[in-house]
Amino acid sequence: MKFSIESLYSWYRNLLRNPKYRWWVILGTLAYLVSPFDILPDFVPVVGQIDDVFLLTLLVSEVSGLVIEGWKARKGEVGTEASNTSEGSTSTGSTIDVDSVSVK
Repeated sequence: MKFSIESLYSWYRNLLRNPKYRWWVILGTLAYLVSPFDILPDFVPVVGQIDDVFLLTLLVSEVSGLVIEGWKARKGEVGTEASNTSEGSTSTGSTIDVDSVSVK
């Protein structure tokens, strides 16, 4: 079995993207970050923080990616609903508020 950082990253990312395990992975990562037991002990200057920084960076980037994907998916659903209602009919079920400004 070949071990690499890339395979570890893929495994972590796949677990995080699985809704069944997502919260367990997030909680486990946060517990590891506050735990005194680390792969690289924190009492070793600089080297001790490398695994924590790496894991925190990985968690933040993946969770923010999931949030952005979810936001885009919701925004895309709203946009397609609006375009579908305006294509074939003259009336829509939504109200639009318009503020008027006088120009002199």
